[in-house]
Amino acid sequence: MLKVENISTGYGSLQVLRDVSLDVGKAEIVCLLGPNGAGKSTLFNTLAGVLNAWKGRIILNGHDITRLTPDKRVKRGLSLVPQGRSIFPFFTVRENLEIGGFTTSNIEDTLEYVTSLFPFLKSRMDQRAGTLSGGEQKMLEIARALMAKPFLLLLDEPSLGLAPKVVDTLFNAIKRLCDERELSILIAEQNVYKALKISSRAYVMNLGRIVKHFNEVSGIDIVSVARLYFE
Repeated sequence: MLKVENISTGYGSLQVLRDVSLDVGKAEIVCLLGPNGAGKSTLFNTLAGVLNAWKGRIILNGHDITRLTPDKRVKRGLSLVPQGRSIFPFFTVRENLEIGGFTTSNIEDTLEYVTSLFPFLKSRMDQRAGTLSGGEQKMLEIARALMAKPFLLLLDEPSLGLAPKVVDTLFNAIKRLCDERELSILIAEQNVYKALKISSRAYVMNLGRIVKHFNEVSGIDIVSVARLYFE
């Protein structure tokens, strides 16, 4: 579904990513681990088209999207849920979802689709998004990204700032998206244990490079993964 080939980029004259390569299969969850400042968010922004790649290629579902604008990448089937809060707090839940469905021809059918995944949204459509709890806001962000009916979902630190019980609910929902909807997911996450529990493979990033690829995540020693952060 996604193939990243030797991507390098940065900000101004500051290079952040150096020859990053990875892939995500159909209906697969792959986690991207690494310390703060490793370049995970920079990679996600490059995949989404917010930041241009200096070199390398991004292939989505067989199509080269390296030079496409962000909106065209969404139309090709890629959606990003960025780190932190990205909802429009003074808009209603419905308005937030409708913004996410700008590529969708039939908004009502798509609303039915996402509310079947997150049923609590059905009774909150006219509520201002900023009055939702932190966990509900994150669910809304994911639902909004799904309004575009993507093939690939990028989740950047989805559990950041959430209570442990909410994190459990969130990761269960992410796993369901893969299992029941055959959605491909690339997730960057500091909660190593939770990320590995739902993923089939893992990459470790440090200092703008991929330093380790685990083809099998079961039995991975988390302490060994953490040591890679300091190599």
